[in-house]
Amino acid sequence: MRLLGTLHDPADQARAVTAAGVTLSRHELLGRAAALAGELDGVPMAAVHAEPGLPTVIAVTAGLLAGVPVVPVPPDAGELERAHVLRDSGAAVMLSDDPSAAGGSGLPVVPVTRPGHGSVPAEPAAEQPALVLYTSGTTGPPKGVVLSRAAIAADLDALAEAWRWTAADTLVHGLPLYHVHGLVLGVLGALRTGSPLVHTGRPAPEAYAAAGGTLYFGVPTVWSRVCAAPDAARALRGARLLVSGSAPLPVPVFDELVTLTGQAPVERYGMTETLITVSTRADGDRRPGHVGVPVAGVQTRLTDDAGEPLPADGTTIGNLQVRGATLFDGYLQPDGSTAAPLSDGWYATGDVATIGPDGWHRIVGRASTDLIKTGGYRVGAGEVEDALLLHPAVREAAVVGTPHPDLGEQVTAYVVADGRPAAEELVAFVAGKLAAHKRPRVVHIVADLPRNAMGKVQKTRLR
Repeated sequence: MRLLGTLHDPADQARAVTAAGVTLSRHELLGRAAALAGELDGVPMAAVHAEPGLPTVIAVTAGLLAGVPVVPVPPDAGELERAHVLRDSGAAVMLSDDPSAAGGSGLPVVPVTRPGHGSVPAEPAAEQPALVLYTSGTTGPPKGVVLSRAAIAADLDALAEAWRWTAADTLVHGLPLYHVHGLVLGVLGALRTGSPLVHTGRPAPEAYAAAGGTLYFGVPTVWSRVCAAPDAARALRGARLLVSGSAPLPVPVFDELVTLTGQAPVERYGMTETLITVSTRADGDRRPGHVGVPVAGVQTRLTDDAGEPLPADGTTIGNLQVRGATLFDGYLQPDGSTAAPLSDGWYATGDVATIGPDGWHRIVGRASTDLIKTGGYRVGAGEVEDALLLHPAVREAAVVGTPHPDLGEQVTAYVVADGRPAAEELVAFVAGKLAAHKRPRVVHIVADLPRNAMGKVQKTRLR
C-alpha cells in the first residue's frame, strides 16, 4: 500500500486539504504534486520552506511521490540554523514559491506552484528515507533524524487503529508543518487515512471553532487558549476526538476541556526519533496526567541508570526505552549514512516515566531537566507543576532542579501568576498537596516562560 494511501487514484475528487480558504481535492493535490515530482528526478535530498499552507503540503507530497527525502525548514529559522540544516542535510534544492527562501545558501529555488499535471511515479521501496527532521539541538547543533517510509506508515496505521481515525473524519489543526505533530500526523496522517485536512494557519481558538471538524490536534498551549475562550471551546462539543501532544497537558486544562467540550482529551507520547509510541485510545479510559499504552507494534520498558529493568508498578520512576516498527533509521552522518543509538533494538528516549501494572504510562519528563534528585528522593517536576497549577492565581508553572549544597538539588519553581502571590504562599500550598520533600524551596514569579514553536517550555533557559 502506498504511503499516501489512495491518493494515487486520479478519479478521486474528495476534498484533501483546505488552507487559507483554498481547497484542493485529492486528485488536484496529486496532479500538482506529481508535476513537481517530475522536476525532482536525480535530486538526492530536497529542502522545503515549510510555511503553513498548501505549497508546503504540495512540496512534501511531491518529494514522497518522487522518492526524494524531504527536509522541512522552519520559515522562521535564523540564518545560522537554516545554514546548518541545509549544509548538514545535503539538500540540493529548496522547494518554495518564495525566491528568497534559500537565504544565502546558494541553493536553487524550485517553485512549487506550477501549471499542469504530472504522471505518478512507481511507489518507492518502503525502507527508503522519507523525511529528515531536525531536532532542537539542546546539546549542540540540531541533528537530522532520518525517518523511513515504513516507519511513518507503521505509526500512522497504529494511530488510525488507536483513534479509530478514518476517511469519515475531518482533521483540523494549525500546527507548524516541520515537526512530527503538524507534518507527519497532521498532513501525512490525513492523506493516508483519507480524512480531509483543514489547516487553520494559526491554532487560534476561533479558527478551531469555525472549522467544523471531528478530529482536532493541539499542543497544551493551544488547549489552554481554547479553554480561555469558552464560546470557542463549547463549539467543539460536536467533535469526536481532541488530541493533545508534544508536551504534558496540565491536569487543570484537561479538567476544563472536559467541562467545556463534554469530552476528555486524548493524550499521546512520542519523539522525533520514535514517532508516536504511546497513546490513549478512542474507545478506552482517559486519565489526566497519563498518556496511555503502547500503540500496535511498539514495546516499552523502564530501566535504572545501569540499564537494569525496573518494575511496572505505577510508582517506580525509571528511564523509558522503546522499540518497534516506528523507530528512526538513525541520525544523518556527514557521509550521508545513518547511525542509530540502539541496544538490542531498544532506544533510550532520555525521558523518565512510570508504567502501571495495566500498561498505562505517566511521563515524568526529561531525565536531564524533569527528574530532580533532592536529598535522596527522586521528584518528578510535572507532579509539582500540576500541584502549583491548582492554585487559583497560577496560570503557568515550570519546575527544575537547581544546585543545593546539602540536598544536591533543590526543587525550584518559575511561576506566571495573577496578583503576584507571595512565594511562601505557593510553597505552603504545594506542601499541603504533596509530600514535604516535593515542595519548592525557591519560587520565582516571572512574566512568562520561554517556549519553543511547539509550546514546550525550554527549561534550560530558565537555569
